Amino acid sequence: MSVTLPTLSPRSSLPRSAEELVASARRSLTEASIATTAHERYAAAHLAALRAAAAVLAVRSRPARARSRVISVWELLPRCAPELGEWAIFFAAGARKRASAEVGIACVSVREADDLVRESGSFLSRVCDLLGIPDQAAMGSTLLHVG
Repeated sequence: MSVTLPTLSPRSSLPRSAEELVASARRSLTEASIATTAHERYAAAHLAALRAAAAVLAVRSRPARARSRVISVWELLPRCAPELGEWAIFFAAGARKRASAEVGIACVSVREADDLVRESGSFLSRVCDLLGIPDQAAMGSTLLHVG
């Protein structure tokens, strides 16, 4: 039995909530880039990824009939967007660290934080491609090279 997933094309058909979540993810990624401590960078980068994943769910998920338990975005994402399954596993693994980092616990190294900022940026770019939203990171790098 095959499952038909909604297609993610023209941007005009996106729910406003999805566009707002992508914008919020971009702001969180910017915050991560300028944060002064590793734990602040890590928390903001992970939050950016969480918001990007929520944008995909806003487009592809359907409301549950009955809520028996709270389900993590990282559990739902592979069900709605199987092509993002590896990303979901990756970010789910860092959820506890993010929770600790959010309350100010210095639980990550500078390298871990920097790596997560990069990975979150890559994930956000992938989500933008999937949703048909122009990727600002790609646009920014193009603009830097304009004479």
